[in-house]
Amino acid sequence: MLDYHLHLWPHAQRDADTTLEQVAAYCEQAAAAGVAEVAVTEHLFRFTQARDRLDGFWDDLPGDDVLRSGMVAYWDHHARVDLDTYVEVVEAAKAEGLPVVLGLEVDYYQDRMDDVADLLEGYPFDVLLGSVHWLGTWRFDVLDDPAVLAEWDARAVDAVWDEYTKAVEELGASGVCDVLAHPDLVKVAGHRPAAPDEFYDRIAEAAATSGMAAELSSAGWRKPVGEEYPAPPLLQRLVGRGVPLTTASDAHGLPDVASRSEDLAAILRAAGVTELQAYRQRHPHRVPVGAAEA
Repeated sequence: MLDYHLHLWPHAQRDADTTLEQVAAYCEQAAAAGVAEVAVTEHLFRFTQARDRLDGFWDDLPGDDVLRSGMVAYWDHHARVDLDTYVEVVEAAKAEGLPVVLGLEVDYYQDRMDDVADLLEGYPFDVLLGSVHWLGTWRFDVLDDPAVLAEWDARAVDAVWDEYTKAVEELGASGVCDVLAHPDLVKVAGHRPAAPDEFYDRIAEAAATSGMAAELSSAGWRKPVGEEYPAPPLLQRLVGRGVPLTTASDAHGLPDVASRSEDLAAILRAAGVTELQAYRQRHPHRVPVGAAEA
């Protein structure tokens, strides 16, 4: 198994250092759970280089003053870490023989993905996860924010899913990322359309036509939705379209590293999936479910 979605710090932590000891602890925890390789994939918005390049992107996005101020505060809280140091530490861990690859989780920035690609050019990343965490200036999965929850009450569920799916389609078409993270994250609060098949079809099509892999993640079991990402019907569509898969915990701290990896393996076996997709220097290669190259 793989754990190809790991964060070094919880969202509540404002300032942070990247350390070899933390990466080693993640690898040890994963190995104890039968996971042979991990990817450290911290959020791009954690890094000062992203702030310098993308600051103010929200000015051109739809949303009221409350949502916009929430986005400003969110970035001010998180964009505190040096990307170069992060890269150096993870590369040092690889050089020591630890079973880790260097990655990032890259959000979809409307009309700014060329800037993102330019920012990341020249770094030795192994894998880039693509994700959608906000629609306009609405950070829809930040469920401890009353303004976010109020939007869930005010918006039509089908309209939210349509907007989310359009963002996934545009993210895939950008060609910037390798793996579609938590493909149906929009269900995080438990809101689902009455007839989700259209959205599942479009998400699977976006992954297939873009050449991206998709992530099977245990993180949804820790959220109000109480279900893995993606939902079984969406996973069925992804597999049917030949979209390769990675597996992930989306941990934001050591206790959740490799969380429920055995349950993910059981889902893969039931779906007839025998291989996962791993990465080196943005180049994919297949590994058996339950194993990975050292």
